[in-house]
Amino acid sequence: MKDDIKKNPDVTEKVNRLRELIDRSKRIVFFGGAGVSTASGIPDFRSASGLFAGEEDGLSPEMMLSSSFFWLHPERFFDFYRKHMLYPEAAPNAAHRYLYTLEKQDKLRGIVTQNIDGLHKKAGNIRVYELHGSVYENYCMECNAPYPMETILHSDGIPRCECGGVIRPNIVLYGEPLEKYVCIGARREITNADLLIVAGTSLAVEPAASFTEDFRGRNLVIINQEPTPADGRASLVIRGDVAVVFSALDAGTAADAAEGCQS
Repeated sequence: MKDDIKKNPDVTEKVNRLRELIDRSKRIVFFGGAGVSTASGIPDFRSASGLFAGEEDGLSPEMMLSSSFFWLHPERFFDFYRKHMLYPEAAPNAAHRYLYTLEKQDKLRGIVTQNIDGLHKKAGNIRVYELHGSVYENYCMECNAPYPMETILHSDGIPRCECGGVIRPNIVLYGEPLEKYVCIGARREITNADLLIVAGTSLAVEPAASFTEDFRGRNLVIINQEPTPADGRASLVIRGDVAVVFSALDAGTAADAAEGCQS
């Protein structure tokens, strides 16, 4: 770790700066993407080793997770969905746990997440805006009966309700609009925040990425492995693993963040 610190001379300063911003902020909003959950064993989407780096049977993940593919090839959709989108054993990591602590202190006003893994709610957070839905919420397309994730996970082919209808996950597929009232709540919290922390996202997926443009507060913080379009207007940019940074914040020692971060 000492070698890592030498290679990253400003990491300690940046994490201490983030801690100061959090300490003096009263309305914090966290905007997160797939990079928040990689430490929980859930692959991200657009990194070199992410889900979207390859294809399956000549089809990209974007195509197989699209609304049109769901309707035209439902059995193939569910096979892909079970294989790549469901991680029932995944547990919240340091980032999720730290955010839960901030919410208990009434400093965190909301979590706006692009993830469908449900880990923020697993960690105990209540003020969560799941822009793309959740794998833990499923319903019959005929009678609207609710079903747990396990129903889809342990079914074969197309999961069916007792009434015969298709059980689909309550997630936003490519080509579908975001849920109106989730968007309204998320945008409201971002607009009213005095500190916006954007973490683990390339800000490449619209319309979710444009939500950050609603921020009118003083301090925007970016935590991500790669550059994002919002870096130029950020007060603070930390290149590194989200869970590592939040683990350092929680432990009270910024030096721990040097591992997995770069200046």
